[in-house]
Amino acid sequence: MIGKLYLVATPIGNLEDITLRALKILKEVDIIAAEDTRQTLKLLNHFEINKPLISYHRHNEELKSETLIEKLKNGENIALVSDAGTPGICDPGEEVIKKAIENEINVIPIPGACAMINALIASGISTKEFTFLGFLPLNKKLRNQKLNEIANSDKTIIIYEAPHKMEQTLKDLEKILKNRNIVLARELTKIHEEFIRKNIKELIDEIPKIKGEMILIIEGNSDINNENFLNKLSLEEHYSYYEKNGLSKKEIIKKIAKDRNLNKNEIYMYFLNK
Repeated sequence: MIGKLYLVATPIGNLEDITLRALKILKEVDIIAAEDTRQTLKLLNHFEINKPLISYHRHNEELKSETLIEKLKNGENIALVSDAGTPGICDPGEEVIKKAIENEINVIPIPGACAMINALIASGISTKEFTFLGFLPLNKKLRNQKLNEIANSDKTIIIYEAPHKMEQTLKDLEKILKNRNIVLARELTKIHEEFIRKNIKELIDEIPKIKGEMILIIEGNSDINNENFLNKLSLEEHYSYYEKNGLSKKEIIKKIAKDRNLNKNEIYMYFLNK
């Protein structure tokens, strides 16, 4: 009989957030695949669970995925856990999940803590529609594309960021957010849990003193709700709007043509003659 792959959400700080079902699965499986075995061992020891651990992280994901699939094929049940929260959300897991599905192995989610959802529901910013972007890319071009996506989205945006990179990220966001609401959630479920609801300039001033795991919740661009917002601008203003968001000339012309339902060659010739 083929084994089952359980995706087990674990606490993001407060150990009391573990679910009864998660504990049951962790006690019953044959193996636990962990992002950091040392971190997971602390959790297991706290609940007096003794199970074999396999290290499964970003740097060995491809190799260990094959190992885990073989064990599943041999009938062993495996629980996949990340350091904290739900595996596969900005954490290792995608590869083995895809391969398990390809091999017709049953993949079973065990719900629990998820940092981005907890940050969102307590932020005070709209939860009707939202986009989760994970960590912003380091590559300048890709980063500008994501910043442009934030600038032009009418949905609430959720991003993760490492503490030592948060100041630069806030400075990048300051260029596009203007007076939009932004909430920094930190140390969720822990003793120093905090939701900082200030304007972005105040946040930048304070960030050197703020420590811990952080999540940003960004209000959507309400101007985008008006479909004719960009078309009310002159072509020069339209061009400048995208230029400020870091797009190249080629990308800007393509965007303007799409917004105005025009041939991009017309837009190109207009600016060529300027």
